[in-house]
Amino acid sequence: MLSSTTFSPLRASAVFSVGRFLTSSTIPPSTSASASKLVVPIELIRKKHLQKAIQHVISEPLHRESPLAFAVLRVPFFLEPHYDESKPFIESNRQRLIKKWGGTEGWERQKRNHNLKARGLAAGIPHFNLDRLASNSMASHRLIQHAGKRYGLNVSEALYDRLNVYYFVEGHALNDKPRLAKVAAESLVETLAKAENTDTPPMTEDEVLNFLNSNEGRPEIESALRALTKLGVHSIPKFIIEGARVVDGAATPDVFIKVFREIEKRGEVAGGPVFGEVLGVDASIVMRASHTKSTIVL
Repeated sequence: MLSSTTFSPLRASAVFSVGRFLTSSTIPPSTSASASKLVVPIELIRKKHLQKAIQHVISEPLHRESPLAFAVLRVPFFLEPHYDESKPFIESNRQRLIKKWGGTEGWERQKRNHNLKARGLAAGIPHFNLDRLASNSMASHRLIQHAGKRYGLNVSEALYDRLNVYYFVEGHALNDKPRLAKVAAESLVETLAKAENTDTPPMTEDEVLNFLNSNEGRPEIESALRALTKLGVHSIPKFIIEGARVVDGAATPDVFIKVFREIEKRGEVAGGPVFGEVLGVDASIVMRASHTKSTIVL
């Protein structure tokens, strides 16, 4: 779904050297090791492999007095930007891929060449609904960003995970706004019931639907898409760590673990997320992190 998202599938991505589009970083360029925790900003997809790496580093820190925490910021990316935003869905994903690869034979060849089923199993997703309904994903992107700003990145990550199941497994369209509002409202109630340090009540189903039917958050999404275009980013997945280091493609957990261990040994975080200002995410939200020892199941 998202992750750089858009998921026309909501998908998340991260990009290299977008600093040129920003006037300042969203957090100080260096976070001292004397702080209670080091928050590593990650702008990203390929959540399962990243999650495994984060869980490993949090559960086995090099320095228990200054453990790493992680702030995952998802940057929108549209696989099918031409999809009509006024329609609940456009076609099935099977139809989309058959057209993309020049017919059924070409699509079957792609599946064999890329070993898609095995890759899904390795990522912890045993079944992708090939006939899921593909749609414009502007509304779902706006919702994920809104949840992060309103409740924190840990809540937007939980909502992101639920919408991944909603789209990739259950097969529902991300632009089916009434259905999306119902699922999102249920997810927020469940997540916030377990969340710490939040007095903000969950949005009701009607409130979520009203948000989806509005244009709130659209300028930020469009600004991020323009930044990606200027950078020449035309495919995902991509990850950017500390605002500068790019991990490209379907990286395995050991790649991330190596990067995170280097940060632990260094004792400081070199920079903040380059898309923080573009998406309107306040530095305080980033510093609260999305993944800490208290929010991840060890």
